[in-house]
Amino acid sequence: MVATGSEKRGGKAYYVSTPIYYVNDAPHLGHAYTTVAGDVLTRWHRQRGESVWFLTGTDEHGQKIMRTAEANGVSPQQWADKLVDEAWKPLWEHLNIANNDFIRTTEKRHTDRVQEFVQDLHDKGEIYKGGYEGPYCVGCEEYKLPGDLIEAGPEAGDGTPTTKLCAIHKKPVEILKEENYFFKLSEYGEKLLAHYEANPDFIKPESARNEVVNFVRQGLQDLSISRSTFDWGVPVPWDDKHVIYVWVDALLNYATAVGYNENPEKFGNTFPADVHLVGKDILRFHAIIWPAMLMAQGLPLPGKVAANGWLMVGGEKMSKSNLTGIKPQDLTSHFGVDAYRWYFLRAIAFGQDGSFSWEDFSARYTSELANDYGNLASRVAAMVGKYFGGTLPEATAAGEAEKAVQDGMAKAVAEADRRIGDEVDFQGGILAIFDFVKQVNGYITEQEPWKVAKDDSPEGRARLATILYTAAESLRAVAVLLNPVMPETSQQLWDSLGADAVLGALPDQRVTDAATWGRLPAGATITKGAVLFPRLEEKPSA
Repeated sequence: MVATGSEKRGGKAYYVSTPIYYVNDAPHLGHAYTTVAGDVLTRWHRQRGESVWFLTGTDEHGQKIMRTAEANGVSPQQWADKLVDEAWKPLWEHLNIANNDFIRTTEKRHTDRVQEFVQDLHDKGEIYKGGYEGPYCVGCEEYKLPGDLIEAGPEAGDGTPTTKLCAIHKKPVEILKEENYFFKLSEYGEKLLAHYEANPDFIKPESARNEVVNFVRQGLQDLSISRSTFDWGVPVPWDDKHVIYVWVDALLNYATAVGYNENPEKFGNTFPADVHLVGKDILRFHAIIWPAMLMAQGLPLPGKVAANGWLMVGGEKMSKSNLTGIKPQDLTSHFGVDAYRWYFLRAIAFGQDGSFSWEDFSARYTSELANDYGNLASRVAAMVGKYFGGTLPEATAAGEAEKAVQDGMAKAVAEADRRIGDEVDFQGGILAIFDFVKQVNGYITEQEPWKVAKDDSPEGRARLATILYTAAESLRAVAVLLNPVMPETSQQLWDSLGADAVLGALPDQRVTDAATWGRLPAGATITKGAVLFPRLEEKPSA
């Protein structure tokens, strides 16, 4: 008996989180990029046979949300409710995001546990009262160090002071002075460096790891964990004149959503996260503050913090604040949901910045999805229909050419599983699958089944049957491998191959078993269904 993934992991679920997103506006491509990545990663592990927990949600406290709500003439809670119900949850449903939970930081299951966690740190002497004055970026909800700022304004030397801007949002910072409570973050620098040293894959990619290590080596300052100049947040339990700093509140969602201080069994079977997927602009919070908080509380640290790069349009980071925000629906209405899910993970190496353009998406869609993959599926179904009446024939004349295809399949499965499942390298995994698609296309071109079909001898029929079975069986493996990335079209292909059950539902449909040759039974009914990736219409006018 082969152990399941969850058995190999000692019963613990494979736990993946996205950031919880600010509800100051509707989601754009950048938010969807990280969330689709998390969905593909967790779907992949489900198809390994593992127990999985996938968490996403919304960050609903803080000064930025309060100001946005005020500008729209509603309360912060009303604003959050509207955005979650009308924008965030509908988009994740539209993009086929199969999250297990959606946490909102205004929920009682979260706020009560946040107060308990902070109270525990206070009782342990990890929190003290002090004062602070410094530059604060409301967009980041973060006090800034001098190195985090850029200057804008008149040329130096004319007597007019320059304006200090947040390097991320390109907006002026505010100088705040207030009484705060502080977490003794400075005491955890050496412990964090030791953890990074012992766990070199804790922060990915390597460039992100190097940034964090260098930052911590410079020495950490204690962290202000409360605010007293506004009241939209979780009250500090021992001092209701203060609310808990929004980032302390937000980071704790990864614990509160899986039963911290409420459901010990669930918490023990889920926490800590195996992978936190984050944008690189919030890397320090997740790779420094979050593990330090867990160390202070005696809780285990996450397995990995994987930072994706920024999506760029015209060289600018995609966000609402610089007006380059693009709705995912603008693209899915033209390219389809599956192609959308595929494109960003295929075109951009996870962890690196990447540029989006309509032209690049169109070119890749046409070349790789429609011509290479979709056309292969259509050709194979059409030939089985034409030469064998739609019944998949048995392969009885396999030779070296077929052995090469089998070896290519095994290589693609192993490479894709390692890249996506273990290394969070979506681009590398997808490329391995599509290299195999190209190999199968090349195999058909070389074998020329349309010419072999002219030979009516038993040997000719056997050869034709073997070619078409080899191609169909290859497509069976491709459907399994691409199911986490493109679930709708993978199911369409699965159905057209005459395969039983729902794709991904049975043990023999696991990604790790996809390379086992002969899963698709001879005698299956092959049908030529709808084109997987139809020809694109012209780009709609603006």
